[in-house]
Amino acid sequence: MEFSIKEASKRVGISAHTIRYYESEGLFPFIRRDKHGNRVFEQKDLDWMYLMTCFRTTGMKISELKKIVDLALQGDSTIDERKKILEEHKLELQRRQMELDKAFEAVNHKIGIYSSKIQNQKL
Repeated sequence: MEFSIKEASKRVGISAHTIRYYESEGLFPFIRRDKHGNRVFEQKDLDWMYLMTCFRTTGMKISELKKIVDLALQGDSTIDERKKILEEHKLELQRRQMELDKAFEAVNHKIGIYSSKIQNQKL
C-alpha cells in the first residue's frame, strides 16, 4: 500500500512540512517519488518516520539522527557504532528522567502542602 505525504502525515502524526524538512536533512533517504515528483510512502517508510519522530521526542539532535542514517546506509558493518550512539543517548535520557522524577516529587509535595492548607481552612 502506498501513501501520499498528507496520508503519511496523518498516520505518523507529524506535519507534511516536518516530513519535507527531515527529508531535506537526509533522515528519509529512501522516499520514492512518482512520475510527477510527488513523494510516495510505503509502510516501511512510515515505520522509519515514526522511529525518527520518537528519537526527536527524546531530544535527540538531527545531527545525531543523521549520523545514524549515514551509518545505516553503509550497511551492517556499522551496527556497533549505531548501537553506541543509542546507548549514549539512553544514558542521557536516564539522567534526565532522574531529574524529572525529582522535580515531579517536588511538585507532588507542594500540592500536598496546598491541599492540607485548603483542608484546614475549611475546618
